[in-house]
Amino acid sequence: MNIDVKWVRKDGVLIVVLNGIIDSSSAPQLQRALESGIGPADQALLLDFEQVSFLSSAGLGIFLIFSRKFDAPGKQFGVCALSDSVRNVITISGFDKFLKVYNSQAEAVNAFTSS
Repeated sequence: MNIDVKWVRKDGVLIVVLNGIIDSSSAPQLQRALESGIGPADQALLLDFEQVSFLSSAGLGIFLIFSRKFDAPGKQFGVCALSDSVRNVITISGFDKFLKVYNSQAEAVNAFTSS
């Protein structure tokens, strides 16, 4: 697997700390890991990209899946700590129009818990 997943909970936010690259070979594995790790009681999901060096279009599909799962009253979804190259993929694809992007994990958790 080209991507490692670590789970953290802070102030009721489920944070997924990712490490590696997200491409066509790792995206399905990442999707399965996320689906198995998210419980029905989880209301806020944050994907931390600080240690992700590459994101392909295959990884963008994961954003769609989980932004829809968390697109309900009281639920929140976002990504944080994007490298310039990952941020460019998200911007060029137009995903920044519906995806909440935060500069840091702390900024995202603060935004999630204050709303």
